[in-house]
Amino acid sequence: MTDKLPTRTIDLTDTDIATRAVRAGQVRSQFGEHAEALYLTSSFVFDSAAEAAARFTQGSPGNVYSRFTNPTVSMFEERLAALEGGEAALATASGMSAILSVAMATLKAGDHVVCSSSVFGATIQLFTTILGRFGIRTTYVDGTGLEGWEKALAEGAQLVFLETPSNPLTDVFDIAGIARLAHAAGALLAVDNCFCSPALQRPLDFGADLVIHSATKYLDGQGRVLGGAVVGSKALIAEKLVPFLRTAGPTLSAFNAWVLTKGMETLEIRMQAQSARALELAQWLESHSAVARVFHPGLASHPQHALAMRQQRTGGAIVSFEVKGGREAAWSVVDATRLISITANLGDTKTTITHPATTTHGRISPEARARAGIGEGLLRVAVGLESFADIQRDIARGLDALV
Repeated sequence: MTDKLPTRTIDLTDTDIATRAVRAGQVRSQFGEHAEALYLTSSFVFDSAAEAAARFTQGSPGNVYSRFTNPTVSMFEERLAALEGGEAALATASGMSAILSVAMATLKAGDHVVCSSSVFGATIQLFTTILGRFGIRTTYVDGTGLEGWEKALAEGAQLVFLETPSNPLTDVFDIAGIARLAHAAGALLAVDNCFCSPALQRPLDFGADLVIHSATKYLDGQGRVLGGAVVGSKALIAEKLVPFLRTAGPTLSAFNAWVLTKGMETLEIRMQAQSARALELAQWLESHSAVARVFHPGLASHPQHALAMRQQRTGGAIVSFEVKGGREAAWSVVDATRLISITANLGDTKTTITHPATTTHGRISPEARARAGIGEGLLRVAVGLESFADIQRDIARGLDALV
């Protein structure tokens, strides 16, 4: 055991996102390992009682207990913060636990949340059903225009929440405009960046206070583990979110953090390749007679196409489309696939397809689905890395049978 701690540091100043995705956050042990180390331990030992006391009660630097401090998790947090352009990040057990952590850390009984109606079904359930039981009121804003946000924020709020692009219709929201309205009303703006990831969009650059991730999706990229994260300023993360995580424990495991950290190494090239296939699929679907409408920010026909091209590097890898004939026709397209995976997960290298009205948004009320524009004929495809020709052929099998 004669190895020494490495002394050579890597300067990431002014480096591109592709470089930070591979290099940021790594801390090598005395063994000088090249790959990130996996620290599977529940606790850490101290040299003395005084050192233990300083770590536990005075916040001295160093690891204490893996519920809230772990070297592998810290590497994941630092790498994601570097990609998002944030000062700090907090890792959680899942994307929904990241949203819950933000809510519990920043809200109290009597507070007001303003949220887009175009968000993931479980997010609506969390704000309405669970937080509502504790006296937290949520106002949902329909549409993407700033007028609705301005009206909802007229009475003030503590938290503004949105997804952009939204799930599943890929609505794109003006982050900078909503940030101005939120801050004028005294609210924090939290943006779910799951669909784009920092490879395509960085909400903090447009004025968001917090960025939320379901790391399960594109950060991992291969559908292997669950994870979530919140990125923001050091003050917000350290003063608001860390105390909640330390006490309540919605903790990301070290193993999952290691998988996610390695997944981010290929994030940019995956997102570029999958986005290119998605745009090609969207353009083909627009020409199919069995399709009523296609939703993809990269299409010129998308209502917020110009905004998307200002905020995002590409249109992303999600394509939603409305099949003529309602649920029966949509289900027949799903059932006709032989290659694409029928699952509600997204962000995988394997293309997936789902019927949002009966899966991701199946637990919310019909009224809420109608407000979000989620009809019975809508399908969502998360485009993977298979050949475009094979993806097209698999979807065409069901669509062609409807003509």
